[in-house]
Amino acid sequence: MARTDGGPQWVEAVATPSGVEVWWDEPRPHEGGRRCVVRRLPDGSRTDALPPGWNARNRVIEYGGRSWRPLPGGGLVFTNWSDQRLYRLGGTAETPVPITPEGPSRYADLYLPPGRDEVWAVRETDTVRDLVAVPLDGGPVRVIVKAHHFLMNPRISPDGRHVAWIGWDHPNMPWDGTELCVAPLGADGTAGAHRVVAGGPEESVAQAEWRDAATLYAATDPTGWWNIHLVSVDGSPGVNLTPMEQEFGGAAWKPGLSYFAIADDGRLAVVYGTADLRRLGVLDPATGELREVGGEATHWSSTVSVASGPAGEVRAAAVGATPYTPLEVRLVDLDSGAHETASAPKPLPPRDLLPTPEAVTIEDVHAHLYPPSGAQGPGPYVIFVHGGPTGNLPIMLDLEIAYFTSRGLGVAVVNYGGSTGYGRAYRERLRDQWGVVDVQDCAKVARGLVELGRADAAKIAIRGGSAGGWTTVAALVHSDVFAGGVAHYAITDPESWAAETHDFESRYLDGLVGPLPETRQRYVERSPLLNAAKSSGPCLMLHGLEDAIVDVSQAERFTAELDKHGKQWALLTFPGEQHGWRREETIVAVLEAELAFYGLIFGMETPGVPPLTLKGRA
Repeated sequence: MARTDGGPQWVEAVATPSGVEVWWDEPRPHEGGRRCVVRRLPDGSRTDALPPGWNARNRVIEYGGRSWRPLPGGGLVFTNWSDQRLYRLGGTAETPVPITPEGPSRYADLYLPPGRDEVWAVRETDTVRDLVAVPLDGGPVRVIVKAHHFLMNPRISPDGRHVAWIGWDHPNMPWDGTELCVAPLGADGTAGAHRVVAGGPEESVAQAEWRDAATLYAATDPTGWWNIHLVSVDGSPGVNLTPMEQEFGGAAWKPGLSYFAIADDGRLAVVYGTADLRRLGVLDPATGELREVGGEATHWSSTVSVASGPAGEVRAAAVGATPYTPLEVRLVDLDSGAHETASAPKPLPPRDLLPTPEAVTIEDVHAHLYPPSGAQGPGPYVIFVHGGPTGNLPIMLDLEIAYFTSRGLGVAVVNYGGSTGYGRAYRERLRDQWGVVDVQDCAKVARGLVELGRADAAKIAIRGGSAGGWTTVAALVHSDVFAGGVAHYAITDPESWAAETHDFESRYLDGLVGPLPETRQRYVERSPLLNAAKSSGPCLMLHGLEDAIVDVSQAERFTAELDKHGKQWALLTFPGEQHGWRREETIVAVLEAELAFYGLIFGMETPGVPPLTLKGRA
């Protein structure tokens, strides 16, 4: 499982004389956790486009963004993890050659403007970001745009006369409010004064692409749902092409995500739906017809690209999954709907060990239930809490979930109020209420499982990572529902985290809890650290020692408080890991420790995993 979990991202379809080839990058936990770029030729053969030892990742806004683009002729431009520089690979160079200088700058959201021998990117230097052009031969870096504190989505108009981008400023997060900007592009390659053509303080533009020299398509949410709009550069009102309660966009946790792509014939390949069912479709902007071509997949990731083959066929490259197949790169014919899997098959457990999920609404809370293997009567359940908190967990094969369900534990994934995929109103249920609504919603689902006869009320645990880890420890101290919790790289004290964390999220809590110092009492009342004495059960904390988003001190201080108040706990830390697990050995150790923890608190046998010792008084 440690080699199979995780999925491809940043797909790109490329037209060639012999057919459509597709590129993507994929995790390699067994190679130290690097991201490797893979190229699949029209004949079906696959090759690693990035040599061993190179890692196509970056740390822009710490979560990273689009990290590579294929060059005409088969080359590659990419950001390398170890030094964050841009590199070019291909042509006469057999090994990657740096094209940006050494230094503190990071680069992301790479874009190749047509007709220009350069790559455009978001450059981040400390807390300053701008849009820059980097010559592919390694010449001087040129600043194109200085505008907002955060920027993404640089795009040149088809006539080369304008540049568009999306920007926003503190205290907004990109799902709160962003601006789609257009500016004239001067002869020196720099932008003039810009005009805002869509978006605003309470409207989030997630992606924009030029249709022609005068209009753009934009995924934006003035109606409360991310729909596709046609936007004019002259500032006239936009036209909603998909007026429905479906999401055609999402939360921009990484600059470079794509929810739609424009084919040569003017049609759009679109990823849309809700967190319960995310589809792949074809939108005809002229007629408004939307046709689904996603097949059996229940989830499509936020990355899609299109290209035309030599016979005129139009194919989309995207990443899809079902409840029984993992995230795979697929080529989909936009006319016939025919699917072809481009990425290599992954080893999977027998089908009878994979749970069949069920989407439910318990009271007003969206959840996905994964029953345990051989379930008969009420049994132990684990509430899975996603990170973000502005995110969601979709319905798809998750081998982490299957690891637990195949060992007798039921799993309930809770997309609590605040989650994406259900419109802005549901997303904003969490405004000022983080640590309240998320905790209450998880408790509602837990109690609902008991009422449905699925869960044993004495054997329900909760677990999550990052913001999900926050909800985990908050639920332990602010409810009496859970027998224990597992917190991966968790926030345990919001006030100190706001002061310690990176720039991107440094004002996130203004909307989730309230501005400081005016609402400090909320921070005190909700802090798991300051309320550790009320924990309803033991807690297992898991944390990477190189985490720049949530410092390990958050876990250390919380476990010290648990210990002081006679509560049981364990803390495992992992050198070389950041915010999330990427190395095979870490993934194995984390899962085995978590299973051992459930064995302890539920009185279950957990053969085959190392024992875990809890500290503190039983």
